[in-house]
Amino acid sequence: MKPYFAVVAIALLLSFTSSTADNHDNFLQCLYNHSPNTSKVVYTQTNTSFSPILNFSIQNLRFATNSTPKPLVIVTPLEVSEIQATIICSQRHGMQIRTRSGGHDYEGLSYVSEVPFVIIDLINLREIEVDVENRTAWVQAGATVGELYYMISQKSRTLGFPAGVCPTMGVGGHLSGGGYGFLMRKYGLAADNIIDAHIIDVNGKLLDREAMGEDLFWAIRGGGGASFGVIISWKIKLVEVPSTVTVFSVPRTLEQNATNLIHKWQLVANKLDEDLTIRIQLVRVNSSEKGELTIQATFESMFLGGVDRLIPLMQESFPELGLVREDYTEMSWIESILYLAGFTNGQNLEVLLNRTQRSVLFFKAKSDYVRDPIPDDGLEGLWPMFYEDEAQAAVLIFNPYGGRMDEISESEIPFPHRSGNIYKIQHLVYWQEEGDEVAQRHINWIRRLYSYMEPFVSKSPRAAYVNYRDLDIGVNNNGYTSYQQASVWGVKYFKNNFNRLAKVKTRVDPLNFFRNEQSIPSLMVKGRK
Repeated sequence: MKPYFAVVAIALLLSFTSSTADNHDNFLQCLYNHSPNTSKVVYTQTNTSFSPILNFSIQNLRFATNSTPKPLVIVTPLEVSEIQATIICSQRHGMQIRTRSGGHDYEGLSYVSEVPFVIIDLINLREIEVDVENRTAWVQAGATVGELYYMISQKSRTLGFPAGVCPTMGVGGHLSGGGYGFLMRKYGLAADNIIDAHIIDVNGKLLDREAMGEDLFWAIRGGGGASFGVIISWKIKLVEVPSTVTVFSVPRTLEQNATNLIHKWQLVANKLDEDLTIRIQLVRVNSSEKGELTIQATFESMFLGGVDRLIPLMQESFPELGLVREDYTEMSWIESILYLAGFTNGQNLEVLLNRTQRSVLFFKAKSDYVRDPIPDDGLEGLWPMFYEDEAQAAVLIFNPYGGRMDEISESEIPFPHRSGNIYKIQHLVYWQEEGDEVAQRHINWIRRLYSYMEPFVSKSPRAAYVNYRDLDIGVNNNGYTSYQQASVWGVKYFKNNFNRLAKVKTRVDPLNFFRNEQSIPSLMVKGRK
């Protein structure tokens, strides 16, 4: 079908809209007509399984309240045809789509919308095929990172994949936004190691890399897949890991010289051997000496090799940390996945197959990139904010760059944060109490923290990481959104790649069907909703 006729066909589909109730009934009838077996995987609000299925993959309690908008329908497809029918019928009957793989979108965009919507929940599409001989794997978008790691480990002790630390993240969203972990300095992002993909486009067509073309394949590796279609699966390149890796996790408080240690870390973190990654987690704790509040910086590390090679590296590059041999632990790479995810009590590998987090809380997050070391007085000005009531469960995570990340071009994939960055900051604040007033206090706290950090982080734009979704930095309109308006947030996530993303969007989804509060805008849809 030529692009012009495709646009006309979709426009005709979109013109057949009526009231929400009628749309809902007509949508269901359309779905059953297109795919008769779909009734087995469709859940309406009157179905007793609706709420359990909706809530199962909600990873942020901010979006599990009674006032949170709910989908009219949840579809948990078993077959590609059921997704194709959902896309076609949603367009025909005026419904938006939210696609959820693991539910970790920080602003809930994979399962919340302010307009009538359907959730395509990919929880049943999680097959993983590992090909050890060719060092590749096909992984369906509904699988979790933990399931992927587990399946790799069952086939090889010396193959891994450079994805994230949290095992319950769905690979659909994690990889489409970039995805990183302790292998990033050696092998780049998860998205840097995608070699093929299957996606269903706005016309309901199932496309692989060859069929979709290199522009769309470029866009979905770091540009966020939800703007372009429904990603079904990824083909990934597995990477070599040694049979033995070494980890450590050592806390240092302000009384133990944490400020100076953080300053020294900033000078070396992105210059270390690419086999070595050391990140910092900052929290507030009670001082063991006086019982007063203090700041604790935990230096967490994974090294691709044995302790005998790591000790001299640390003595040469970061002796100030004062590590002794007992601080280091050797283990396999897959055991390090458990260790770094907080499973340190001898749990077996099967814990990676658990799709539910140990605890789900309310939280708000933001991100920053640091290109010049934050001076000591900048850090010291930050510490008092951690002593405020709202910061009881606040966390700052400093993730080092350098290594392979310095070698990959900013335009290789849409993720642009490469050479010149010392580290990325993830700002997080958690809370347990319900209620709007409590939520607003914590959100205001992290906004003040973000404002305080402005002089010390990247500028023009103040860069951000799309997988740490933050609607504070800008949102689209519900209907038409100009490129200029979307650029307010778009250049922060994607820098100069945002323009190319919009051109790809315009080619593959000109009428902007696949949209949300921070989806890539089409350049052609003014006047349409």
